[in-house]
Amino acid sequence: MQHLNVNLTIPIPEDSVLISKVELKELKKQELAGVYWNMKDLEQRIRRKSEWIKENILYPTQFRKVLDSENGGFVFYPKSKGQSWSFQASRMADFLDMHFNKIF
Repeated sequence: MQHLNVNLTIPIPEDSVLISKVELKELKKQELAGVYWNMKDLEQRIRRKSEWIKENILYPTQFRKVLDSENGGFVFYPKSKGQSWSFQASRMADFLDMHFNKIF
């Protein structure tokens, strides 16, 4: 645990609160709970075009085995033209964080 010994008062603005890192992480996680992204959402989130996302994340076998909803994953792969991609946002965000070094 970190300690800081000082004898001063630091004002906290009325529109702010102090929370623990654990609480902040939980709040961020809840932000994506029950949210589904489409391909455009994912493109905006990782700032890459869909072609790059498909080539580097969605279609490589090592990732598809984990991602595909047919295998218990959290990505719906369109089966025919006109169907849309669908991503369970919270799990996709976790996946991207966990596999950052393999993807990028």
